[in-house]
Amino acid sequence: MLAAVLALIPAAAALAMPLTWLCRQIGLRAKALDTPPIPGQQKAPPPPRPTPNTGGIALYLSIALPLLAATLAVSLAPGLLTSLVPALSEHLTGLRDQIPNLIIFLVCLTAVHILGLIDDRRPLGPYLKLGIMIGAATSVVWLTDTRLLTALDGMTGSPIPSILITVLWIVVITNAMNFMDNMDGLTAGVAAIAGSCFMAAALAHDRPQWFIAACLALLVGACLGFLVFNFPLRRAGRASIFMGDGGSLVLGFTLAFLTVRTTYVEPTSVVTASTLATSTHWYGVLMPLLVMAVPLYDFASVCLIRLRAGKSPFVGDLNHLSHRLVKRGLTKRDAVLVIYGLTAVTAIGGIALAGLKPWQAMLVGVQTLLALMVLAVYEGRNELPHDDSRLRR
Repeated sequence: MLAAVLALIPAAAALAMPLTWLCRQIGLRAKALDTPPIPGQQKAPPPPRPTPNTGGIALYLSIALPLLAATLAVSLAPGLLTSLVPALSEHLTGLRDQIPNLIIFLVCLTAVHILGLIDDRRPLGPYLKLGIMIGAATSVVWLTDTRLLTALDGMTGSPIPSILITVLWIVVITNAMNFMDNMDGLTAGVAAIAGSCFMAAALAHDRPQWFIAACLALLVGACLGFLVFNFPLRRAGRASIFMGDGGSLVLGFTLAFLTVRTTYVEPTSVVTASTLATSTHWYGVLMPLLVMAVPLYDFASVCLIRLRAGKSPFVGDLNHLSHRLVKRGLTKRDAVLVIYGLTAVTAIGGIALAGLKPWQAMLVGVQTLLALMVLAVYEGRNELPHDDSRLRR
C-alpha cells in the first residue's frame, strides 16, 4: 500500500506538467496575464511581465481529477481497481465510507478555485473574498464533521468552539498560502515541503492513514509538476506561468482540510480538562503549527506591518518575508531557497512529534521558536541599500 501511495507523487507530477504547459499556452493566447494592482495595492516595480496566471487550473485539475476518478472507480468498478492495486482490497470499505466527505470537499474546493479564477481576471474586494472563504470552510467543516480539538466537546459540552477553531484554521492557512504567492516558485515549493511532511506523519501513524496520505501525495506531485514551469532553474531565470489565486487558494484550502482530517493523538473514551492535560502525547495536535510555522510567520508579520502602517491587512504590498529578504541583499531565487530551507527545518521536526516523550517534544518546539527568532533578529537589521529592480517579477 505504501508503494501505491508514493506512486501517486510521480503520477500527479506527470499529469500536472502537460496541464501546466497547456494552461500556459491558453493563457498566452487568451491574454490571461497577471493583472495590474488594484487601488492601494503594491506589486513589483515595472516593467510588467507578460506572464499568464492560469497555472492554478493545472494544480486544481491535478488534484481533483485523480480524486474524482478514484471516487468513480470505488463506486462503479471496485473489481477493476483492486485488480490494478491488490493492496486496496482490504481498504475498499473504508474508501466507500469516505466518498461522501470527498465529494463535499471537492465541491468546496471547486468553489474556492472559482473564486480565485475570478479574482485573477477581475480583482474582487478583500472582504468579499474572505466571506466566500469563510462560507466554504464552514460548509466543509459542518457537512463532513471535520474538526480540530474535538476534546473541547467534553470540556464545554458543545461542538461550537471546535467548529470555530477549525474554520479559523482553514481560513488562516488558505490566506497564508495565498500571501506567499509573491515570488517565482515560492508557494508551490513550500506547499510541496509541507505536504510531504504531513504525508510522512500520516504514514508514520500507528495505523497509517492511507486515504489522507494519498491526497497529500497528489498535492505534492501536482506542485512538483507545476514547479517545472514556475521555478527559476537558472539564477537569472524566471517563471513562465503563475498559479494566481486560482492555485494558491486551492493549495492552502487542501492543506488546511487534510491537516484537520489527520489524526495526531489517539482519542480517549472520556475527555476532561484533567485527562487532556495529563495525556502523554497531547502535544501531537500541535504538529500542523510546526509544519506551517514559516507561512504563518509570513502571514502574521505582513498583517502586523500593514496594520502598523494604517493599511488594511488584506491589501497587497511588498512587505512579505520574501521581499524583506531581498531587501537585505539576497537574490529572489536565493530568498525562495532560504524560505524552502526554513520550512523544512520547522516541518521535519513535527513529523514524529506525537511519538516523542514530553521533554523531546519540548526540544522540537524550542528548536522551531529559535529558528523563527533567528529569522526575526536577522530581519531586525537595517535594510541594505538596494535597487527596487530586485523585486521585479
